[in-house]
Amino acid sequence: MADGCLFPLAARRWYNNYEYNEGNVMSKYTALWEYLQKDGNSSLRLTFEEIGRIAGTPIDHSFLKYKKESAEYGYLVEKISMKERTVAFTKIERQP
Repeated sequence: MADGCLFPLAARRWYNNYEYNEGNVMSKYTALWEYLQKDGNSSLRLTFEEIGRIAGTPIDHSFLKYKKESAEYGYLVEKISMKERTVAFTKIERQP
């Protein structure tokens, strides 16, 4: 490798977006999804700053890629407002 690293740049980018916790791969937004799940409200609006504090990382463009993970925790990303710097989440209603 030109920069002296054993891992190609693409592999390092992937690795930097994940944490390893006792063998489980966690997304950089797992803490946010768990927060939503514990909150339990039918809808919730959070500012970018609140999301950054909860997730432990500032919200960035990659959030668009990760937002689909919220469904695994029972929520959908309803709206991202760049003007208001907020994200609206809606709880997925499960059918019995």
